[in-house]
Amino acid sequence: MTALIRNYLDRVRHGEEAPEQLLTPREEEVLKLVAEGHSSKEIAEMLFISIKTVQRHRENLLHKLGLRDRLELTRYAIRAGLVEP
Repeated sequence: MTALIRNYLDRVRHGEEAPEQLLTPREEEVLKLVAEGHSSKEIAEMLFISIKTVQRHRENLLHKLGLRDRLELTRYAIRAGLVEP
């Protein structure tokens, strides 16, 4: 069982919201761009925010979703239907 599925099932068992409901609109936007393969610099330029802010959003996403890296964020975004594979 993947960390993504385990995390989701744990949240459901404990009556917590599904992970996608925990994300802010900006975090979801950053998640989509990360999953599309954009660098932090590119995302910062597209969203008119600093690279540090992009990195912070990514760290928050990893923490909230219980994931470890960009690859897992990308897998999550695909499975959640946020981006096309």
